[in-house]
Amino acid sequence: MLVDLKSHFRKQAMYPGPLGLLVNPFYFARRELLSTMSELGRELGGRVLDVGCGDRPYESLIPAKEYIGLELDTPASRARGRADAYYDGRSFPFADGSFDSVLCNQVLEHVFAPDEFVRELARVLRDDGRLLLTVPFVWDEHEQPRDYGRYSSFGLAALLARHGFELLQTRKTAADVRALFQMINAYLYKITVSPNPYVNLLATLVLMAPFNLVGTLLAWITPSNPDFYLDNVVLARKVERAL
Repeated sequence: MLVDLKSHFRKQAMYPGPLGLLVNPFYFARRELLSTMSELGRELGGRVLDVGCGDRPYESLIPAKEYIGLELDTPASRARGRADAYYDGRSFPFADGSFDSVLCNQVLEHVFAPDEFVRELARVLRDDGRLLLTVPFVWDEHEQPRDYGRYSSFGLAALLARHGFELLQTRKTAADVRALFQMINAYLYKITVSPNPYVNLLATLVLMAPFNLVGTLLAWITPSNPDFYLDNVVLARKVERAL
């Protein structure tokens, strides 16, 4: 019973449902990403490369014939054991045009040389292949010290266009008052987080759940703001080989 309860709480971290309002300090960010990935992930298929795959949280949402997870070659990623292949931080260990689709979820902000990185995304993708990419716009520094940038919708579009991508769909997640409440909870999480998961759960229930609830209510009755949001989500098509 206790094991099932812990598993349910862990699931709420990446796949938050109604319970996530109470137990997930990153409810708005994770809920919005899950929603967009559930929809746009269906546009990927064939042989799919997940760049910076982590624990492969969205693999089940993508109708891939073959799903390959790629991670930066570090002791931590090797120990996690979830990647199928590793790279040196510069070039991916695959031939040109090896994949029908590429997923890159919340990785680009951790890349110090974005042009080199996007060039690699384009290189391993076949012509007319699909790229689904997400990256924060408003967020705190995280995974320090490897947190190098934030991207506006215009900066991201220009970066992708330089390397032969045509934008098919773009989304801005939580483009309303929820972005403010998510930042409040990110702040509260950073100053209260503990090695003890029960302390973290109590802090979330007492301090952060109220902001999730109030933010949800106010989002229904206040205007949206397309200039202030949490994440950019882009579905793009490779139209020509990167130079």
